[in-house]
Amino acid sequence: MVETKGARTSARLAESMLELIQRHGYSGTGLNTVVEHAGAPKGSLYFHFPGGKEELGERAVGLAAARFGSLVADAAPGTSTPDELIGRVIDELARMLDESDFQLGCPVSVVTLEMGAQSERLRDACADAFASWIAPVTELLAAHGHPRATARALATAVVSMVEGAVIVSRAQRSTEPLYCAGRALAVLLKQGTEAAA
Repeated sequence: MVETKGARTSARLAESMLELIQRHGYSGTGLNTVVEHAGAPKGSLYFHFPGGKEELGERAVGLAAARFGSLVADAAPGTSTPDELIGRVIDELARMLDESDFQLGCPVSVVTLEMGAQSERLRDACADAFASWIAPVTELLAAHGHPRATARALATAVVSMVEGAVIVSRAQRSTEPLYCAGRALAVLLKQGTEAAA
């Protein structure tokens, strides 16, 4: 299927919104800046996103959710245990933080912290994003013998700890908090897998 010019413009606007949220936060990202960053015609934003900034933010959060999901899927081949997979994901997140000089964080956590109490639409988008990351980790743990409820609880802890570690790593301008979280999760997941067996 050939992508239309309109679809390309819409995608560029969402990409720009995502990048700018990562760098400046949701509140610090103005729509004029997004349009300029995307190199889009001035009137195109409300044509593609009639809901304005909230709708564009929702789309950017969905894009971020899909990207992290792809990161996990790409890390999965060749891993034999859950802690090995989490280790690969931690390595990739640390690389991204380091290469951006700790400027790029998780846009989902940024939007949650800034807008979760003000916009139900954005809060729901963030909740869906986190759920989309928890689900495959739950399936992975269940496949390694964890009862479903335990697998979901562990998966929620994994996503929560990694998200928190990214924030602390940015604050300290060091990947060490991320690797500390990775080591703690390796112990937790190994113990959980042994208990399940």
